Amino acid sequence: MIKSMTGYGRAREIRNKRDITVEIRSVNNRYLDCTVKMPRMYAFAEDAVKQRVQQSVSRGKVDVFITVDATAADVSKVAVNRELALQYLSAMEELSQLCGYTDWKISPEQLSRFPDVLSVTKADEDLDTITMDLCAVLDQALESYNAMRTVEGRKLAEDIANRLDHIESYTTQVEARSPETVSEYRAKLATRMQEVLQSSSIDPQRILLEAAIYADKVAVDEETVRLRSHVSQLRSMLEAEEPMGRKMDFLIQEVNRESNTIGSKCNDVSIAQVVVSLKGEVEKMREQVQNVE
Repeated sequence: MIKSMTGYGRAREIRNKRDITVEIRSVNNRYLDCTVKMPRMYAFAEDAVKQRVQQSVSRGKVDVFITVDATAADVSKVAVNRELALQYLSAMEELSQLCGYTDWKISPEQLSRFPDVLSVTKADEDLDTITMDLCAVLDQALESYNAMRTVEGRKLAEDIANRLDHIESYTTQVEARSPETVSEYRAKLATRMQEVLQSSSIDPQRILLEAAIYADKVAVDEETVRLRSHVSQLRSMLEAEEPMGRKMDFLIQEVNRESNTIGSKCNDVSIAQVVVSLKGEVEKMREQVQNVE
């Protein structure tokens, strides 16, 4: 079943003490254009996120928004600058000698108060684990996103199928009316020739020849056959599992071309009215196909 290019999905989960939220939005686009917006400190996972999106979406303007609250996951590490601490001790001992103090002591607590003896840093993070966590929540958002696109695609398929029914109906009307236009032309031609020649003895072969030439000129058999073929292919595409938007768009152009050809060939008011209705359905269907992935 076809899918719509327009959709929205959201997922939120706490993984390894990180509160991760992923939102996906998309609109129509000729090709796949994926934009990922996430905290700069997690930019290392951007390529992996885009690859996941590409596996699930073939075309459309897709925006992925990722927010991460890692307050609970922050782990601090306290480190001792041993070299600097020894230098402080050496300096204190030198000062004691200058002041004549022979019995002096300095506690670890006092030493820790000197600048830069102790430093607090964040513990190293496992980038692969973080990437896997982000992608896991992304997969949940993609599932919700694709479910919405499937529902929208089902509605699109129903509407397009109904318009295909109308196109087939109009094609049938053209096929039924086309032979009648030749008979009517032949009768009108005979009447006009009688009026012009003022004689009832008209060569029937001449009438038949003119009617045959006219019939060949206004024949739309090839166009209606191609129309039915295009309609049949479009129906098959509506049931396809793979993205069919581009192929359907191409076939709609072919249907429109056949409709224009029929309209230009037939100099009949009834057929012209049918062609106008036919082209109206084609245009509406073209607008719907623009939403198909």
